[in-house]
Amino acid sequence: MTTYRLAACAEMLYLDLPFVERVKRIHERGFLVEIWDWSNKDLEALAATGAEFSSMTGYLRGDLTTKAGREALLATARESLAAAEILDSPRLNLHGTGLGDGGIPVVPHEHTTGEDWVHAAETLRQVAELGQAAGRIFVLENLNLAVDHPGVPFARAADTLALVRGVNHPHLRLNLDLYHAQIGEGNLVSLVTEALPWVGEIQVADVPGRCEPGTGEIRYEAVASALRSLGYEGVIGMEAWASGDSDAALDAFAAAFGDGR
Repeated sequence: MTTYRLAACAEMLYLDLPFVERVKRIHERGFLVEIWDWSNKDLEALAATGAEFSSMTGYLRGDLTTKAGREALLATARESLAAAEILDSPRLNLHGTGLGDGGIPVVPHEHTTGEDWVHAAETLRQVAELGQAAGRIFVLENLNLAVDHPGVPFARAADTLALVRGVNHPHLRLNLDLYHAQIGEGNLVSLVTEALPWVGEIQVADVPGRCEPGTGEIRYEAVASALRSLGYEGVIGMEAWASGDSDAALDAFAAAFGDGR
């Protein structure tokens, strides 16, 4: 018996359809919906679909470590909270720095200092306080440096977990992305076991290729079994490209995780 719910990313599925129609299709299939940048979308039209949104981008610009970056991140986090109110999205996603085209960091900064860690923790504490005031949760996502996001600071799951643990605020949690973690660190069952008390959401895709479960090397059925044994009651989001038909990709996702819709 599953205790979690399944979501799917509208940015990566049904790419032949207009965005609002993608959201409708995912909703009709019984999944929660995830989106990325909300600023280029008709939020009222998305809300009118009746879909239940799981997460969205929680900032538009900025970073965790510089004064100007912090100010930009906090300002656009406030804007994102207003957008989340329209969609009633409970979670807003963050990264170590702003990402540009193709996921490349706007200002690469892979090698962090102790001072960077202190500044990042303070920025995240302030973001968490914004989330608390609005009744929403910010989640910090781990990324990978080898394939998709070279130069991003605080990219590894070990880094994001250390920051979230250190801030220790109920409105800051992990977006634990197992696709990125497999590339960067592996040992996924042990990772989810250690990180689970701090997890706000889990995201999945297979490796290599970033497609639906069953197309690569990860035994997601084993991960799902571990999550059920651990009593995970949150959301698992498929942030993956369809290897072929999007409906078939969602079927494979549901099968791997026990159809938690």
